[in-house]
Amino acid sequence: MTTVSEVISKLQQEGYTTDFNLKNNCLECQGNALEIHPEEFVVDKHYRFEGQSDPADQAIVYAISSTKHDIKGILVNGYGTSSEMLTEALVNALDIGTGKKAGQR
Repeated sequence: MTTVSEVISKLQQEGYTTDFNLKNNCLECQGNALEIHPEEFVVDKHYRFEGQSDPADQAIVYAISSTKHDIKGILVNGYGTSSEMLTEALVNALDIGTGKKAGQR
């Protein structure tokens, strides 16, 4: 899989059907009606995409699940200096899923 859309399609076939959005302290979904906090989800898989000519094209796709909320979904986000301002707990939860230590970018 070489594109973000190919990865998203594969993950959707695996049951990751919810679209997650980042808030500063949680993931948001279902029309902003549900907030999932860092202690309530795990990153099952992640995929990094590096822009060949433009660093602004860098992205990471997260496959995320929450047994508490019985939900599986996808979060697509830029990474590096373009990432949004997030709480330390949310950054740590996402970094654990990618094998990074807190604070590494």
